[in-house]
Amino acid sequence: MRRRALRTLAALALLVGLWAAGAYLVRRPFLPGPGLVFRRLAMRLGDGSLVLHALASMRRVALALVFATPTAAALGLAAGRSRRIDAVVSPFVYLLHPLPKVAFLPVIMLFFGLGDGAKVFLIGLIIVGQILVAARDAARAVPEALLESVRSLGAGRCALFRHVVVPATLPALLTALRVGLGTAIAVLFIAETFATESGLGWYIVDAWSRVDYPDMYAAITALSVLGFGAFALLDLAESRLCRWRNTD
Repeated sequence: MRRRALRTLAALALLVGLWAAGAYLVRRPFLPGPGLVFRRLAMRLGDGSLVLHALASMRRVALALVFATPTAAALGLAAGRSRRIDAVVSPFVYLLHPLPKVAFLPVIMLFFGLGDGAKVFLIGLIIVGQILVAARDAARAVPEALLESVRSLGAGRCALFRHVVVPATLPALLTALRVGLGTAIAVLFIAETFATESGLGWYIVDAWSRVDYPDMYAAITALSVLGFGAFALLDLAESRLCRWRNTD
């Protein structure tokens, strides 16, 4: 854990250093230095304006996770262990998963309106695809010999899922959730530029339209911190849920 923290700090220091060097070499208003941006970030956090937009973005992502993750994981695991369920699920996965989900945004808005419902549904759609495919493939990869050995001890179907399939697929599910969450945060920026006046995505575009570049970079920094925090929580969850794995 300490090594990971040191590596993260080293990467952050390198990134800030490259940013400062780029700002010094370019010397243009559209690329302010990190010092100015961090001061502006502290100012906006202090007056609460950026906090409200960050909370709006976090709420949308959290709702999408709550609604999409259990459904996708259960359906993916069932498809991975049942040929009949897979025969129904796979055609939809092959048809819909490769398509860019942002292309559905106008259609989603027609059904869910211009509020948070459309944005949450779009983010959830991305998370569902990532987790469902990973869960199905991970469930298929569970060794049959392992399942047979547990069956020989008298375990039924529910016990097999609980004690074998779910633990064996959990690392793959968490990895898929990381990938889906990263994509979801990127799509969140696009979704928040439509028909809303809240969220970090809206704030970034608004600051750009006001030609307030320190404000824009402050919001971008806040969005990156939001993503970093989500990944850190997933790492913590993996360390608690998958203690039997040696992740170092």
